[in-house]
Amino acid sequence: MKNNTGNARLLQGNEACVLGALYAGVRFFAGYPITPSTEIAEGMARELPKIGGKFIQMEDEIASIAAVIGASNTGCKSMTATSGPGFSLMQENIGYAYITESPCVIVDVQRGGPSTGLPTKISQSDTMQARWGTHGDYTAIALAPSTVKECFEETVRAVNLSERFRTPVTVLADEVLGHMREMMIVPAKGELETIERHKPDVPSDWYRHFEITPSFVSPMASFGDGYRYNVTGLIHDQDGFPTANPNEIKDKLDKLRKKIERYTDEIFKIRTDMMDDAHIAIVSYGTVSRSARQAIKIARERRIKVGAIQLLTLWPFPDLKLREMFGGIRKIIVAELNMGQLVNEIKRIAPRHVEVHSLQRYDGEVMAPQQILDKIREVK
Repeated sequence: MKNNTGNARLLQGNEACVLGALYAGVRFFAGYPITPSTEIAEGMARELPKIGGKFIQMEDEIASIAAVIGASNTGCKSMTATSGPGFSLMQENIGYAYITESPCVIVDVQRGGPSTGLPTKISQSDTMQARWGTHGDYTAIALAPSTVKECFEETVRAVNLSERFRTPVTVLADEVLGHMREMMIVPAKGELETIERHKPDVPSDWYRHFEITPSFVSPMASFGDGYRYNVTGLIHDQDGFPTANPNEIKDKLDKLRKKIERYTDEIFKIRTDMMDDAHIAIVSYGTVSRSARQAIKIARERRIKVGAIQLLTLWPFPDLKLREMFGGIRKIIVAELNMGQLVNEIKRIAPRHVEVHSLQRYDGEVMAPQQILDKIREVK
């Protein structure tokens, strides 16, 4: 893998995540090898030193995300990569990143579980962990690519969103996507937008690290920039010092929620295929979306009016947008590689007149287009 840009490359999904991270400006990676994400750590270890970045292999996943948060607070765009069991171990410190508003990216290349589960098999069983994995009240952002090209683009977008909103962002890939190879054109520098962290522009005496601004996103000084503030996992005031004041507690937690929910339209990203006249919609994300697209092509040849909705943003869940799209639909099939995690979100928002059907696979194998086609025939 070369570190060139602006050319055609045959890449794994995991390799595309590496290039996307470097493109977006990530210059620090801490991680612990775990199948099926290890190629991301290997790629960062190889490429970061060439451009002045830092790679550290930590003793475990808990230390990895802690190092990433620390590096982020020094002003460095930071990332780690893991899979199911490692993602579970990181959750406490991911919660610390939420409360301290530390930008960082976690790429979770999903495999089956629970526990060590199925290291070399595909799954989408971390869908809810990406939203609810850590304790307390917060609002998560999670993105879901389905192609190698999208692995690159969604990693760039994850870094941008983490810096834009001062928050952790998860990229949910999977074993098959991480290891498949596809040709893609790596964008030239400047072709995709990259966002830099908003720094304070006030005198140091005026600076408040967790200021509640009209946008709810605070400018962020780095350690050593000359600004004084405190960083703690305790609920804190706008200077970062622990508080038991009910008003300050509520304001802090509202800030974590509103700085994401207010900008759902900016974070929202979806792909639709053949939805204009569809009576049946296939809702999916990740690798399953590839099978869904193939299935609807076959169904259309048989005059079945079916379309596909691919969620590239999983969290925050696009309630209003999807509810609008479901208005003209009679039936929805939610296809996913788990025992039914996404389907309950669709049932929650679907209009009353719409039937919601679940299509699940959780044996470590890819969901084939024929399975989706069979389900379309069953419900039509």
